[in-house]
Amino acid sequence: MRVTRIIAAALMIAGSGLSLDHSSAQQQQVQRTDLLQSDISIPGREVSQVRVDFEPGAVSIKHSHPGEEVAYVIEGSLEYQLEGRQPVTLKAGETLFIPAGTVHLAKNVSNGKSSELATYILEKGKPTVVPAK
Repeated sequence: MRVTRIIAAALMIAGSGLSLDHSSAQQQQVQRTDLLQSDISIPGREVSQVRVDFEPGAVSIKHSHPGEEVAYVIEGSLEYQLEGRQPVTLKAGETLFIPAGTVHLAKNVSNGKSSELATYILEKGKPTVVPAK
């Protein structure tokens, strides 16, 4: 019985290590670079701009934001999957509005690197990205 518990614990530890490696690999495939964060004239709100670079085949985590997002594709093609909507693919020069609190993800569907400029109008003091459960 004790051996079974030790094996089960070892498998859980190994499994959690694998998921950490996968998470780390995903973070390396999707890189966020903060460009700007500033108060705006609307009380309790701030603006934030982030460049997000996606390696070929990279997919973001499912997430939402405590405010609106405007995504502008700088290069490549990105498929956006917003909860309750059909997926939409945007190429360089195209934009998408994502309402506050909408769970979504983005996926690089081009053969090379894809990048977006994300502009957020957020609730001040809240995290930019909220992982979906």
